[in-house]
Amino acid sequence: MTQTADAEVAARELTPLADYLGSALRRLRALPPLDLELTQAYGNVLAQDVVAPHPFPAFDLASIDGYAARWEDVATAGRGTSVRLNVIGDLSASSWRPVRLTPGTCFSVAAGAPLPGGADVVVPISWTDQGMAAVEIFQPPKRGSGLRRAGDELAAGSTLGRAGSTITPALVAAFAATGIGHVVVRSSPRVVIIATGDELVEVGRGSQPGQVVDANSHALTAAAAEVGALAYRVGICDDDPEGLRALLEDQTLRADLILTTGGTGTGPGDMVRRILSRRDGGRTGPVAFTEVALYPGTTLGFGTVGAEEVPVVCLPGDPGAALIGFEVLARPAIQLLAGAEPVFRPSVRAHLLDTVTSPAGLREFRPAHVAERRGGGYTVQPLHGGPYTLSGLMEANGLVVLGERVTAAAAGSTVDVLLLDRRK
Repeated sequence: MTQTADAEVAARELTPLADYLGSALRRLRALPPLDLELTQAYGNVLAQDVVAPHPFPAFDLASIDGYAARWEDVATAGRGTSVRLNVIGDLSASSWRPVRLTPGTCFSVAAGAPLPGGADVVVPISWTDQGMAAVEIFQPPKRGSGLRRAGDELAAGSTLGRAGSTITPALVAAFAATGIGHVVVRSSPRVVIIATGDELVEVGRGSQPGQVVDANSHALTAAAAEVGALAYRVGICDDDPEGLRALLEDQTLRADLILTTGGTGTGPGDMVRRILSRRDGGRTGPVAFTEVALYPGTTLGFGTVGAEEVPVVCLPGDPGAALIGFEVLARPAIQLLAGAEPVFRPSVRAHLLDTVTSPAGLREFRPAHVAERRGGGYTVQPLHGGPYTLSGLMEANGLVVLGERVTAAAAGSTVDVLLLDRRK
């Protein structure tokens, strides 16, 4: 049998990634909503649309320091002569008594002060002699300049945020400004991360034969936190069946999602697959381990554990493959539990700067650096992939997606790129 035929047979035995994600993610539901005080709401996902109960600005106000006047009283300023108005009072942002202009008068106002009745313009201080009892105005402002009308930015009844959107600092400000003190949000998913393997040791030392430093649980905890989850690193669990069962049962009491890494293969030490793929009286299984047309990684586990049926995602033990598996499956799962939209990362089409090859029959996610081009569009520079994915991810701000039928993509061709939200 030829190498091409071998690849075709292997591809037929693998589950297409899109099919796998569809069947897995359909089993998840958003967490129940809860009411949060506004000061605690940042980073959560709205569970329902939020409508402004009051307008913003709440009243007509001055947007600059100056003099609030009637436009017809100042319109002739600058035509070879100035206009003189009587200053009948001062208004600050804390002024509350209603006042009104009469012809030939004005008020000295600070930015944010409520406008007096009849005022339809605020003259900048620099256009005047800055008089106190009377003021000379040297330039004619445009009607309506220097002020803001009630509701001209956010009208009462307008939708401030849609269900599924993440609460940002600007949304917090908009909610507060329109009189909202509480919002209904989805709970941030509590994600527990467990690394498995007798060979694992804690960080702070180098790996040596028979020992591997646990990089995965730290990386996945950071990745889950980046999505907005409440991430808890449990640490290392040895390849002990009873110990693993007890740990999982204990963690189901506080987790909305459990991530494991390592032990997804079929070797003698792959305890996670052996324990979680069997039914055990509702205590641990079953979790389905599927050979997916994914590179790097291939094997992913998904199911529920415990009587509470807490979702679990089982990722490979290689750090690069674990992080790609997180992007492909765990991150969308967290987004679904949080009620966030969209579930998947945004993507763009970009021109490839270097030729790349990809395994036949597998959908590859290759680290890359994407940049905007002058005049529009994007370019993408592929970085280390395959067995070197971890070093590629260190510098990546995107992932080139090469489909199952793509064995080579030439420089200059257009490819899909997932954009990674990295704070660089």
